[in-house]
Amino acid sequence: MEKLLIATYNRGKFQQIKAILDDLPFEIVGLNDLEVEDSDFEEIYETYAENAMLKAQYYSEKTGFLTLADDSGIEVDVLEGELGAKTRRWGAGADATDEEWIEHFLKVMKDVPEEKRTGRFLCYAAVVDPGEKVEEKVFKGVIEGKITHELEAPIIPGLPLSSCFRPDGFDKVIAGLEEEDRTQINHRGKAISKAKEYLMKVFKLYKNDES
Repeated sequence: MEKLLIATYNRGKFQQIKAILDDLPFEIVGLNDLEVEDSDFEEIYETYAENAMLKAQYYSEKTGFLTLADDSGIEVDVLEGELGAKTRRWGAGADATDEEWIEHFLKVMKDVPEEKRTGRFLCYAAVVDPGEKVEEKVFKGVIEGKITHELEAPIIPGLPLSSCFRPDGFDKVIAGLEEEDRTQINHRGKAISKAKEYLMKVFKLYKNDES
């Protein structure tokens, strides 16, 4: 069975993406399952789409596998220009624990009034196939909402912001929703679902071409 690599070491993100792709006819693996020398990899771009494609191209070339990679972050209107594609590296920094990172974030947001706590999660998912059956594509997912004043659900490992972001139209933060609802409405779920539809279409077409 052909492998599909989800190019992340983040276990929370991997499980979230795998849950969406699980019924595809691939053996789904993550970077934690492989031994990949990637000490030279660096996200050098300022946009999600460019970083997602860079990551997918890099790991596809390294492994020879069909690869899906994403880049995501949050834009908070009152912190314009501070987060975005560098969300995880912002504030307490990339080496901070989930708890340390979110503690710093909420401290910065502490005195921001309710009407100015608006923002959005964005995710761009890129697909790269070394066998070139699949055209390189990038898919976008967005969800609007508000930052809560405190954590309203236990932290999902690797996804601390989901515990203090309440999507528009919901009375719970993302991490407090049922898994099925969380997958359907969140930014990553939207982007990955679009990538999944594309992969299903392309591989079905190739199967038909070969029959």
